[in-house]
Amino acid sequence: MDGTVRSSIRPGMRVRIVLKQDQRAGTLTEGTVKELLTSSATHPRGIKVRLADGRVGRVREIIG
Repeated sequence: MDGTVRSSIRPGMRVRIVLKQDQRAGTLTEGTVKELLTSSATHPRGIKVRLADGRVGRVREIIG
């Protein structure tokens, strides 16, 4: 599943995000969603979230 639709992402889910500094390389970081930061229903580059460890990035994959 991809991370462009806000309604498919909930706090507590395991996801892979791309951090701002890793956008060019495309390196993914795995973690647990703490908070959704994007308010719109969809976003073409991924919904922005804060992970439980405090890192912020856009969701690329939902681990299901």
